[in-house]
Amino acid sequence: MECQRVSDFLIAVAYFSIPVELLYFVSCSTIPFKWVLFQFISFIVLCGMTHLLNGWTYGPHPFQLMLALTIFKLLTALVSFATAITLITLIPLLLKVKVRELMLKKKTWDLDREVGLIKKQKEAGWHVRMLTQEIRKSLDRHTILYTTLVELSKTLNLQNCAVWMPNVGKTEMDLTHELKGRDFSSPIPTSDHDVRVIKGNGGVKILNPQSALAAASSGGMAEPGSVAAIRMPMLRVSNFKGGTPEMVQACYAILVLVLPGGQGRSWSSQELEIVEVVADQVAVALSHASVLEESQIMREKLEDQNRALQQAKQDALKASQARNAFQMVMSNGLRRPMHSVLGLLSVLQDENLKSEQRLLVDTMVKTSNVLSTLITDVMDISAKDRRFPLEMRYFQLHSMIKEAACLSKCLCSYRGYNFEIDVKKSLPNHVMGDERRVFQVILHMVSNLLNGSKGGGSLMLRVYSASGTQGQNEQRRGHRISNSSDGYLHMRVEVGVRRTASQAKYILPEIPFGGYKYRDAVEEGLSFSACRKLVLLMQGDIWVISDPEGFDRSMALVLRFRVRSSILIGISEHEEASDHVHANSLFSGLKVLLADPNDVNRAVTRKFLEKLGCIVSTVSSGYECLSALGPLSSCQIVLLDLHLPDVDGLEVAMRLRKFQSYSSPLIVALTANDDEDTRYRCLQTGMNGVIQKSGAFQEIADELKQIVLRANKI
Repeated sequence: MECQRVSDFLIAVAYFSIPVELLYFVSCSTIPFKWVLFQFISFIVLCGMTHLLNGWTYGPHPFQLMLALTIFKLLTALVSFATAITLITLIPLLLKVKVRELMLKKKTWDLDREVGLIKKQKEAGWHVRMLTQEIRKSLDRHTILYTTLVELSKTLNLQNCAVWMPNVGKTEMDLTHELKGRDFSSPIPTSDHDVRVIKGNGGVKILNPQSALAAASSGGMAEPGSVAAIRMPMLRVSNFKGGTPEMVQACYAILVLVLPGGQGRSWSSQELEIVEVVADQVAVALSHASVLEESQIMREKLEDQNRALQQAKQDALKASQARNAFQMVMSNGLRRPMHSVLGLLSVLQDENLKSEQRLLVDTMVKTSNVLSTLITDVMDISAKDRRFPLEMRYFQLHSMIKEAACLSKCLCSYRGYNFEIDVKKSLPNHVMGDERRVFQVILHMVSNLLNGSKGGGSLMLRVYSASGTQGQNEQRRGHRISNSSDGYLHMRVEVGVRRTASQAKYILPEIPFGGYKYRDAVEEGLSFSACRKLVLLMQGDIWVISDPEGFDRSMALVLRFRVRSSILIGISEHEEASDHVHANSLFSGLKVLLADPNDVNRAVTRKFLEKLGCIVSTVSSGYECLSALGPLSSCQIVLLDLHLPDVDGLEVAMRLRKFQSYSSPLIVALTANDDEDTRYRCLQTGMNGVIQKSGAFQEIADELKQIVLRANKI
């Protein structure tokens, strides 16, 4: 009994120690289900109390002890029952926790596997980057392909690598690049099964070691290892057969890789992935190299074009300098002297001359005007304006014909020809047209017929009104110049030459003229073409008459003029007389400063101005002009030549307008280039007008009068 009592006491101590440990564990941790632990603690405490009280029941004991023991046993039963019920609901939760633990373990395993794959991919990426860097170090296709073979062999420990490309006809695949170079390799037809499969598939294909492509790429090994092949897209490649690179158009190539034999090694997914990525990188590198090569070719072409453009620019500058030098020579050597001659002749026209003298002087003036017009045409054509401008105004037709006849007679006398003229007196006198151009065309017809001939004949000049006249070869041309009576005149000019019998035997069989030849008839050369353009601009026609009656050679000209009515003629003559009187009163006592570097032109222009009643002062340079126009100057008009030796006329005008005051003088430009560009530049610099140097006395007076009147209105 004593042993049982001791045992109950020891069991009670053990029960009481367990709750203390559990309470300490619960207070120090954050585990779930703490209320379950409290139930266990209470159960263990009650069990301990039961054993403790039971130890006092082995001897005599009071009723209160038995009552306490019964109560504690009852409480123990209730707590145990409650704990059992709680465990029924707790077990499924514990099972879920176990399942979650298993899932976490599985996920951990999957994560470890993915980390391994990532490490392998990282390693493969490192290999790919290394290969890509080596591949892209060069821009040559041959170097790119050979570097690819070497680096792939090092990275994947390959036995051999080879690149196959289609030939020109795309009927066979040729071995163009190989890691182990061989002198000869048999081509493989493009109809081969493996070639067709690889060509149509973008991925890596594992070949049968006994296939033709695998056997040809094995490098002569008896037992090659596993063989893989992939298609590489390409733009252009180099075929090195024969030692000379040849550009071959291709759209793909086949890369073949052979593993070492006798090791039982096969291709892993990582190695195949490296092969695919490297094949794509090689295609990109080759495309990049092709683009750069094309860019280099285009750059070389652009450099050649740039050099050609630079050379063309230099040639254009030289041509421009030559043109400017030519124009300067023409201006200084021909046009300026011609203007001086025209000025002197204009002065001479105002002198008291006999009728014959006046006719000669007028003819000289007309001829000089024609020559000046030709010089201007040559200079305009050499510049940029290839047109022949017309100056349409009213002129006296009979006077022009008389002057042309006088000069034609001189030409005939010089050539030993007799001269005859027949002009219908019914022709109107005052008509509108370009007098200089008409005079030029008539002289061309005369000189054209007299050219290359000796004396002993006669030349006939006929002028009459054309009524229903047709041009050359009426049936062929179909061009009829109708005769209208609504204020227009159609004048026909015929020039014919008759040779005497003594002159006919001395005539040359072929006489060159204007790049063409004459054979007893007039040919249409360059000068004739130029005259024809002028005539067409004047709404006329000129031609060579075939089989003329009574002449050996003959030419005809038909021109259309507007006839001036008699009422307008009387009004214009009255206006001209009144304008002349008004001009003299307008210019009387006017102070003019003339700046012209040419002594003859300066003297002639001064003579003109003095005849108008002006008080003229002259200078020969731009600085002298600026000095003469000081603050105390009373000059009213400044005539400036645009080509002064030190400071040109435009610069002088700009300086004068810079210090412009209320009493500043009128500035008028003197120039031989009376074109739109020159006139615009003069007006932009502040000039009041432009006067052409080649003008006669009356033309200069009229232009100066218009400038003065326009300035007075402002």
